[in-house]
Amino acid sequence: MRLLIIEDEKPLATVLKKGFEEQGFTVDLSFDGEDGLFLAENYAFDAILLDILLPEIDGLAVLKILRDRGNITPILMLTAKREMNDKVTGLEGGADDYIAKPFDFPELLARVRSVIRRNRGKPAPVLQIDNLSIDTNSRQVQRAGNEISLSSKEYEYLEYLALNQERVVRRSELLDHLYSIDYDFDSNIIDVYISNLRRKIDRDYPTKLLHTIRGVGYRLTAREGDDR
Repeated sequence: MRLLIIEDEKPLATVLKKGFEEQGFTVDLSFDGEDGLFLAENYAFDAILLDILLPEIDGLAVLKILRDRGNITPILMLTAKREMNDKVTGLEGGADDYIAKPFDFPELLARVRSVIRRNRGKPAPVLQIDNLSIDTNSRQVQRAGNEISLSSKEYEYLEYLALNQERVVRRSELLDHLYSIDYDFDSNIIDVYISNLRRKIDRDYPTKLLHTIRGVGYRLTAREGDDR
């Protein structure tokens, strides 16, 4: 999952970036509202953490602009201000959640994961495809009760495909959502990870779940006959 953090307190933003990256997120940072708005409108994110008190353009204005322009990326507002009117303004303006500083990182992490799942129509923390289960909280993967060991990036691929199960996910979409702006990737990196995933989740089972739609992308589904 790819996360945009728009926060002008650089020490806090850096700590948050490190914390989310340790939990498997790809994170981009912005330190003012104008730059954050540009990134939010020009790159694909699965969620945005948006501080209210920002230089250039404040967070509530960034929220309004994004929603007025049809951007539906889940947005969680961050603020040191506890006044109820700010919370109400943010939520009524289209924010998906709201948390006041100081906050506990585990709570913030849980809220971010929750808004991403809800946005994909998957509110439950465990994603199920046939006999494959993916616990998005613990990042544990099992098939038919057998534990499957994945690298951090392999898990990110699988989680994204599972959140979009039954839908064809284009290669460009995987690049947009699993890698940051400054990542210098190899041209065959997607093929490597998809091959590893297919070997780990499908090789020992008669029903294949990870399908290649040639020339288009990939689909995670228990339906047969999707490869072509």
